[in-house]
Amino acid sequence: MNSTIDLNTYECSGEGLILPAINEYTWSIGARAFLYLLGMLWCFLGIAIVADTFMCGIEKITSKTRVIQIPDPDSKGGVREVEVKVWNDTVANLSLMAFGTSAPEILLSVIEICGKGFKAGELGPGTIVGSAAFNLFAITAMCIVSIPNGQVRRISNMGVYAVTTSFSMFAYLWMIVVLMFSSPGEVELWEAILTFLMFPTLILVSFAVDKGCWCRKNKTSSEVEIGIGYKENRDFSNSDDKNRGDDDGGTGTADIIHMARELGRNKDISEEDAAKLAAAKLSENQHHSSLWYRIHATRNITGGHKLVPQINKALHELYEQSQDKIARQSQMGSHQSLSMIDLTEGGNKAVVEFTAPSCAVLENEGNVRIGIRRYGCCKKSVTVMVETIDGTAEAGSDYKPLKEKIVFNANETKKEVHVVIVDDDVWEPDEIFFVKLWIDDSAQDVVLGKTVINQVTIINDDEPGKFEFSKPSYIVNETSGKAQLFVNRVNGADGSVAVSWRSRDLTAINGKDYIGGEGSLTFEHGETSKVLVLSILDSGLTDREHSFQVELVSPTGGAEIGRIGKAIVTLVNDEEFEGLVSRITNQTMKNLDGLRLDSSSWGEQFHDAMNVNGGDAENATVIDYIMHFCTFFWKVMFATLIPPTSIGGGWLTFSFSLMVIGFLTAIVGDLASIFGCLIGLKKTVTAITLVALGTSMPDLFASKQAAVGEKTADSSVGNINGSNAVNVFLGLGLPWLIATIYWGVKGERFIVPTDALGFTVVLYTAFAIFTLVILMIRRKFAEFGKAELGGPVRNKFLSAFLILMLWFIYVILSSLNAYKIFNVPF
Repeated sequence: MNSTIDLNTYECSGEGLILPAINEYTWSIGARAFLYLLGMLWCFLGIAIVADTFMCGIEKITSKTRVIQIPDPDSKGGVREVEVKVWNDTVANLSLMAFGTSAPEILLSVIEICGKGFKAGELGPGTIVGSAAFNLFAITAMCIVSIPNGQVRRISNMGVYAVTTSFSMFAYLWMIVVLMFSSPGEVELWEAILTFLMFPTLILVSFAVDKGCWCRKNKTSSEVEIGIGYKENRDFSNSDDKNRGDDDGGTGTADIIHMARELGRNKDISEEDAAKLAAAKLSENQHHSSLWYRIHATRNITGGHKLVPQINKALHELYEQSQDKIARQSQMGSHQSLSMIDLTEGGNKAVVEFTAPSCAVLENEGNVRIGIRRYGCCKKSVTVMVETIDGTAEAGSDYKPLKEKIVFNANETKKEVHVVIVDDDVWEPDEIFFVKLWIDDSAQDVVLGKTVINQVTIINDDEPGKFEFSKPSYIVNETSGKAQLFVNRVNGADGSVAVSWRSRDLTAINGKDYIGGEGSLTFEHGETSKVLVLSILDSGLTDREHSFQVELVSPTGGAEIGRIGKAIVTLVNDEEFEGLVSRITNQTMKNLDGLRLDSSSWGEQFHDAMNVNGGDAENATVIDYIMHFCTFFWKVMFATLIPPTSIGGGWLTFSFSLMVIGFLTAIVGDLASIFGCLIGLKKTVTAITLVALGTSMPDLFASKQAAVGEKTADSSVGNINGSNAVNVFLGLGLPWLIATIYWGVKGERFIVPTDALGFTVVLYTAFAIFTLVILMIRRKFAEFGKAELGGPVRNKFLSAFLILMLWFIYVILSSLNAYKIFNVPF
């Protein structure tokens, strides 16, 4: 008998819809399995990248606005123009945005059922349930532990969350009813229609809750006014509008200018670096949608154009150090430069100087101690001379003269000299004398520092003293942020006394140009100086100087007001500083503009696709280079095939991206099916593990970043249930509807096997209820921080561990059931 061998029929050759593309008859099973696994992982990256583009199109569509007019008697013509978002945020999240994050799972289910002759498959439904399990269990656990210690994140919009959670649980309970009770092993047309219609029902109910149809407190202030969120359509050329910022919670012009002023005062940071830092800080503090975090996570994974400015470690450390230095200077009230000319000649000479340029002593203290320090070369012994010089105080009657040698032994860095003060019972005004350092001409290894004369003030302690400003007028740059007025206590320092102060507007206005009012300063016994600090506001005016007055009044304890009881503070504009702020502001706006989601042209798309980190090679990491190399083909191909979002209002990007996702999803389905076949893995197990993880991994990173970056949990775990519900309503409802119509026309039934799918759905539903109970307990009890995410370290790790273990148990039990290791009567 003659037998023939069919070279087109070999191990797992009939598993795919498109693949194998070439004959693999002679390939070893091990090599084929490795290549199919590698190809599947590579295609997952491709799907993540095209999903990035797909969601950019969605963002462009849902951010569309229109201008309407509303009555406003305070505006010209009695009406005011406002810019209104066409799409409601809740509708956008649960329709296009939810579809954007779930598109691979939904399309995989549709393609599988159509490609198999409208017969039910295992890969698509298994991926939907497996992805839901990974989202609810693994992502929730990750979000709980990712919150920094001592912080919590709560779901703020509980109305919408309750609706999406209810629909999510109902979706899987409905699957159990359809597959096991209503029509076991079969899906009827009315069941498919009802499943599919639950999707628009979810959107309508969530929209109603968001609008406050059942709970008025859910409305935002803007919705109460005109029924929909809006922002004013303003021209920022007006200086008053500049200070308002945007109404939609974004980064306003005022925020950028404020940050530019703050960084412009920092002399250690260049203009270019200041603009990068401003863009980074503003982007970090800005509210972002879950879609934004999904795109951001994808670009971090694939080495793409980042949505947050990349700041190198050195620049970040320099900024932090400079901020610390500014804070210290502010606390000390010091105007002195911290820099110092090197007098040591490279450390070869010793430098000797006083530790302070002046000091004060009460007349009854008996002596004054004056510090002398040495720095530089301290290995050798050096000698300096110190002597006193009369001022208004006279040697003999007010202090005892001093002239002596000061010897610094090897490695000795500090010395003190003591000058005796003569105390008497005669009242005298405060007097001064000087102490001087000098060295012999023969000295070779020592030089004098900058502070070689110390002024000593002898304070009469027999009177409470007088209060006066150090000078009658102060000139302060408006951009400095504060005015420091020195109040001195002269001609006495006896007892604890106080003096009040009050400000008075001249051309400057309290609350607009400065923060004034009134207050008091308390001087303890022996204290002779205080600093009165007033906050200066950036009014933005450049055409005039403005001033205000501060007056000392009502001294206590027998003290009096001295010669300078009033001081005028004049605020002037720093034109050079304003020019610097303007340059930093413009560069910051340019940097922020480069971080937008959408692309304006084909050329911009190609530039971002061809270059690692979107062209910012300076801040690209090794991982960025590796992932850019791995995804280079996908980036260039998608930049070529998919139009930019600026064309067609985002709809062309949406449509072309959807077609590409569909094609790649079909390829992934084939790769997963053949790989599972080659290694003996059931399709159900392949779906709930490899395929579910591959399609959900970007969501894991996105939710983690949203949990840390946002003030609430809505953009992280709050969207999980909505996404899971959409997966069922579209991912099963749409293919079921297509298949039931097809078989109904032919007069036959649509058969759906329930042995493996039914068990995974029941198991997931039970574990999902347990997880939701844990989240409710976390929100209610203080032991967990009364929040879904974060809280006390021990308890947050405990709850995260319990939830994560549910996912492992789900995968293990579903796999054991698929292999019939135990049988469940479903």
